[in-house]
Amino acid sequence: MNNTDEKILYFDHNATTPLAPEAMAAMMPYMQKEFGNPSSGYFLGSRAKEAVELARRQTASLIGALPDEICFTSGGSESNNFAVKGVVDFTRPSRCHIITSAIEHPAILNPLLYLLEIGVDVTIAPVDGLCRVDPDYIRRAIRPETRLITIMLANNETGTIQPVKEIAAVAAEKGILFHTDAAQAVGKIPVDVSELGVDFLSIAGHKLYGPKGIGALFIKKEKLLTPLIHGASQEMGKRAGTESVILEAGLGAACERAAETIKEDMARLSSLRDRLQGLLSEAIKGLVVNGHLVERLPNTLHVSVPGLEGAKILEGIPRLLASTGAACHDRSVKLSHVLSAMGIPPGEGMGALRLTIGRTTAEKDVEEAAGLLIERIRRLRVGKG
Repeated sequence: MNNTDEKILYFDHNATTPLAPEAMAAMMPYMQKEFGNPSSGYFLGSRAKEAVELARRQTASLIGALPDEICFTSGGSESNNFAVKGVVDFTRPSRCHIITSAIEHPAILNPLLYLLEIGVDVTIAPVDGLCRVDPDYIRRAIRPETRLITIMLANNETGTIQPVKEIAAVAAEKGILFHTDAAQAVGKIPVDVSELGVDFLSIAGHKLYGPKGIGALFIKKEKLLTPLIHGASQEMGKRAGTESVILEAGLGAACERAAETIKEDMARLSSLRDRLQGLLSEAIKGLVVNGHLVERLPNTLHVSVPGLEGAKILEGIPRLLASTGAACHDRSVKLSHVLSAMGIPPGEGMGALRLTIGRTTAEKDVEEAAGLLIERIRRLRVGKG
């Protein structure tokens, strides 16, 4: 994992988070003696069913939903696919229009590209230089056949928080369904589905200290989606397949922990992020902070070092684990689609670093990471990299 004996500095919490102790503890019984199928009628199955429903209540509570509005999925990608494809009448796809933004995660953009190929009409809204969608653009893009608007709550690269509440109000006014990919937001900032006014909301467990392979889709009561997976009647008929009790228990516990500590976590993480930003800005000439400086996730700092490549910077600091863009594109040599949409020049965008902190990050880790980055950039600039 690490070629040195030195401590790893993990600054990639937007890619994934370590498993919370509470989540691990909740999962353990269902990896051992509590192996029942929740659909079984005897006591072992009943106990498994109770665990699933507890996890459903815990997940719902974190986002202000009702338990029966939570459908467990395999993760954020499935939740997004379910919301986007579930609104389409596949017998008449050309009668469906969907609006999204240019900075969405591939788990939104790629399903929409597929739908575009089979006849669904898709409008991709631009963003400004701060990575924000304009609600007025969305309003102007609406047509009589618009079926869904899907805009992420917080961008996974820059951390910029979108005006989802305002856009959802536009959708409601026009009688259009609204979905938000909240994978990066849930657990990091307060999220309330009623306050936001959304019909569908996606959650990814491993982004909030839960296990990988589990997520959820909030489906507002009385809103209908065509299932992606057909079979038996699990998940209230919305998603067939035997429930993953182990993973659902872990997600539920992670959500409960997030609900208990979110205000404390936000204050601490934003303080550490600002400390990191201050150290880098003071020492690195020409450093650019990307995204909105106020409306952003408390743990996310996205910067660019013009004239250098982010990958080259990190290459010389093997124990600093960070990203040069969205985690799933980290090895790409092309400019991130998010930075391109923001209008950032390639010479600046290629020097991008996404530094995301988490619960286990200490102030000394921030100071050490800043020191390593400052020294590495200094050496590269004088040709000693």
